[in-house]
This record gives sequence, C-alpha cells and structure tokens, in this order.
Amino acid sequence: MANLQKYDPFRDMWNLSDEVGRLFWGLGHHSPGEDVGLVGKFIPAIDVAEDNEAMTVTAELPGLKREDVKIKVREGILTLSGEKKFSEEQKKDNYYRVERSYGSFARSFTLPNTVDSEKISASMQDGILRLRIPKKPEAKEREIDVQVQ
Repeated sequence: MANLQKYDPFRDMWNLSDEVGRLFWGLGHHSPGEDVGLVGKFIPAIDVAEDNEAMTVTAELPGLKREDVKIKVREGILTLSGEKKFSEEQKKDNYYRVERSYGSFARSFTLPNTVDSEKISASMQDGILRLRIPKKPEAKEREIDVQVQ
C-alpha cells in the first residue's frame, strides 16, 4: 500500500509567507532570533490596541529620550521616527560584539477616519512611548434601548 502523506491546504500560503519575509528581511529587517550582528538597525516593537474611547499605540524605545522621538500626523498617516545613538562615552571599551541595536527608525500607520487626529496625546516613561488617539464622538459605540409597546 502506498504511503500517503496528509495534504496541508495551507502549505503554499506558509511558503509564500516565508518567501515574502525573506525578501523584507534582506531590506533591513531580520527574523526573530536571527543573529544579525549589525550596527545601524533599530526596529522598535509596537502594540496597537483599541477600546470604545480611543486607540492606543505603545512603542518600546529603550535608551531613547523624549527629544530623540518625533511624532507626525499628515493626511491620515501617523509616523513615529527617531534615532537611537551609540554612546560616545563607550568608545574607549574594546568591543568584540555589539548586540544592542542602534540607528534611525520610522514606523508609519494609517489612521482610520473614526479617530480625531487633532487630539492625539503622547507620554513617555522608562523607554515606553504611549500615544492616545481618541475616537470621534460619532464613532463611539453606543447602546440603544429597545422600547416595549
């Protein structure tokens, strides 16, 4: 009897995902856990959450100060950018390997029309940047009472 392997209908999709990932990793991104060893690469981790009142963007920016970060909104595009600099004070040390990432970064996100980009607020503490992007009043979910007649 022939040995039949179970067909995975998603196999081609996963292969395509891997190929696209490799393409982008070659353009300055790297896979999680990959040993890159390059100075000049910095891609901050970002979380986006939403509730009934607002969207919240949280970015991990360890080692950055408030003045190192720029936040811009233009035509519905939110852009976070900045630069993580290698400390000049450490030049005297002999480095055999640098695993911390340094360099400039820019991350952009398309904002939905349900938010009020004029009322975005930002705070930064301990290397964590938090943006609060409130929703427009008409976009907030509301409950409608059903009248019994």
